[in-house]
Amino acid sequence: MKFGSAVIFLVALVMSAVHAGATVLPDSCGDDKVQFDVKAQKDQPAPVPPDSAKAQIIFVENFAQNEGICVECKVTTRVGVDGAWVGANHGNSYFAYAVDPGEHHLCVDWQSNFGRLKKKVGLASLTAEAGKVYYYQIKVRIKQYDTTTEQYLELTPLDLDEGKYLVKINPVAIASAKK
Repeated sequence: MKFGSAVIFLVALVMSAVHAGATVLPDSCGDDKVQFDVKAQKDQPAPVPPDSAKAQIIFVENFAQNEGICVECKVTTRVGVDGAWVGANHGNSYFAYAVDPGEHHLCVDWQSNFGRLKKKVGLASLTAEAGKVYYYQIKVRIKQYDTTTEQYLELTPLDLDEGKYLVKINPVAIASAKK
């Protein structure tokens, strides 16, 4: 049964690859051609607080899956701020990004070559204050039904205590743009 579910999931991904092409992304994202390689570094100190003239946004990816499907899968999510990609996460990980005070538009998408997954986007906006730290969770979910698989991607603000805890238990994501 588990093997059959995995086969159905893989077939669905391959079928969606046929329809892959240029994806139209929201303005808060970045250029769809930019792809990232991400390495996770465990046991790193918490991010340094922002400079008093800046704010800091910490993006934490949280991947959950149903049992029996995609064991040890790790999704790469790109993070955009105000129309440019600023980093990426892979699996349960986080990274910090400094911004100027003011209004910002945030985007996260599922980095994939499969058309259906490329359209998974999470959006949020934020009015940042100098010296403050904001935590956002990137929720990646895969739900398996009898004959179908659904993928979800959300970007949601976290409360300060939960954000600090997730940073404490997850590795830092170090992303570099692919050449």
